[in-house]
Amino acid sequence: MSGLELLRSYSTMEQPPPSIVRLLGMELTRVAFGEADFELTTRPLFANPLGAVHGGIAATLLDSAMGCAVHSTLEAGAWYTTLELNVNYVRTVRTDGQKLIAEGRTVHVGRSTATAEARIHDRFGHLVAHGTTTCLIRRANDRPARSAAPEEES
Repeated sequence: MSGLELLRSYSTMEQPPPSIVRLLGMELTRVAFGEADFELTTRPLFANPLGAVHGGIAATLLDSAMGCAVHSTLEAGAWYTTLELNVNYVRTVRTDGQKLIAEGRTVHVGRSTATAEARIHDRFGHLVAHGTTTCLIRRANDRPARSAAPEEES
């Protein structure tokens, strides 16, 4: 399956695959080629020591939206990993059931790297955080580097 086909198949499952999506209660609400949107509802377990939503929740939401946007562009057998994640926090979020909406979009997808950006808004449309990512892409036909050690003879 291509990345887009795989992501779309998640919406037909009775429950999401065991992952960070399930742990945090995130939902992949829309996916298209180069785009992925997630929603999450805050809860008290997300609190930092000051009582607001921990920044790691927003970072995870951004990373998921951007990573899935990249994944949606990949052919069958290809995969990616995050090389860099930049997050800018704009406003504090309460833990009392606030709906957060992340919209991720690719900026550039090349042979070996991709970049993407995402924004998180609350239900009122206020910007909460935004970020960018750089991902390493490995294609299905990429071959592992050859070992420098001589092969053993039998």
